[in-house]
Amino acid sequence: MGSPMAALGVAATFVWFGMVLAISFLEAPLKFRAPGVTLPIGLAIGRLVFRALNVAELVLGAAVLAAVGTAAEYDTVATIASLGALGALAGQLAVVRPRLHRRTARVLAGNTDGPRSRPHLEYVALEVVKAIALLVAGIALLTA
Repeated sequence: MGSPMAALGVAATFVWFGMVLAISFLEAPLKFRAPGVTLPIGLAIGRLVFRALNVAELVLGAAVLAAVGTAAEYDTVATIASLGALGALAGQLAVVRPRLHRRTARVLAGNTDGPRSRPHLEYVALEVVKAIALLVAGIALLTA
């Protein structure tokens, strides 16, 4: 890891990984356990937090993509894992988030009837894929 772009790739990957762990796997489930946080309040907070996280992820993803695309020392594992993380993010934003947004809007409007949120489970599954891909990419970038 000799070039500034390589350092950028490592840093952006691990910052992104840390943000996913902190927000998705720590903050998101814990907020619903706080006293006084109802389902509508938790969902409204989640909308704001995940919108901000997704913007940060797009910026970090662009940095990772630029680093992987320009640094000669990266191997295939780093490239594939980075693209896997970006693909999971793209799936979340383009496919799952619109469905989550519609469900959240119904709950915030007072319609709490209905089955559990399947899109939420899909989002979590993609979050797990993204976290694993980022960890693999980060390690591969660090050891390149």
